[in-house]
Amino acid sequence: MSGTHTRTPNPPDFVIPGAPRSGTTFMFEYLDQHPHIHMSSAKEPNHFATDLDSGSYMDSVTFLRDNDRYRALYEGATPDQLTGEASTWYLYSHDAAANIKANNPATRAVVMLREPVAMLHSLHLRRIYGGSEDIKSFAEALAAEAVRRAGRRIPPKARNVKALLYRDVGSYSSQVQRFFDALGREQVLVLIFEEFRTDPAAAYRQVLEFLGVDPDFKPNFDVVNAGVARRSQRLQQLLLSPAVVRTWRAVIPKRVQPAVGRTWDRLNSRGEKPAPLDPAVARRLRAELQPDVERLEAVIGRDLSALWPMPGGG
Repeated sequence: MSGTHTRTPNPPDFVIPGAPRSGTTFMFEYLDQHPHIHMSSAKEPNHFATDLDSGSYMDSVTFLRDNDRYRALYEGATPDQLTGEASTWYLYSHDAAANIKANNPATRAVVMLREPVAMLHSLHLRRIYGGSEDIKSFAEALAAEAVRRAGRRIPPKARNVKALLYRDVGSYSSQVQRFFDALGREQVLVLIFEEFRTDPAAAYRQVLEFLGVDPDFKPNFDVVNAGVARRSQRLQQLLLSPAVVRTWRAVIPKRVQPAVGRTWDRLNSRGEKPAPLDPAVARRLRAELQPDVERLEAVIGRDLSALWPMPGGG
């Protein structure tokens, strides 16, 4: 393996704790093609986000708790390959950065960020798709945060309930600072989704150089994670029932469970153009989040005003 970052005995060698809907699936797929990188067999184990896991049955679908099962995600990695995984909720989690450091102090992090209003609108749609959100209006979901913080108006099948506090999810400055504090700035690379979308090859090369592997490898930059909707929410909820999941875990070998899950996702999904974001809602929400954007600029040492302009040109 070329470069400066060598394999460590305790996986993972790196994580991608990007904000939700910020290109982490693209980066995961592109890195998985590299001959000197072995990505986890499940894309989002969320193993280290212990504070977001309530311990409920529903959260067991989102958070991989068992240490042995987590280590098994890297089976098949060769000595010349770095091991990595991508779990978006590590960034929002208060505990994940410290847990990652405790597991392996040499772990590096590729943090991916997207303009927060666009990210939150996309996240809201995704939560509806996954059955963890039942308020179809983005504006109404934002307005429900106060009662949800008090434990009310929670969807009965919700996973990762704290993610219903959308404004908290979109407040990046303290989230990035936690990774800087835990791992050190030299072990954290911050990527901006809008730059990655414009020039994925340049961003990909930047990540390879950061990880210390051959930066000249060219992956297949196909589109992944396009806009989708469930064909049947009722069927989706049935398949997430305790009896079905227990049977699925008992019958299907662990090594192929991620592939089976991805296949089901494709079969029960259809392409769909996302619902448009109300410009007035976007302006109000961005105004609320702008002080945190400015704090983030100070944390990462970058002016983001050109990449993340205020909605409506303000």
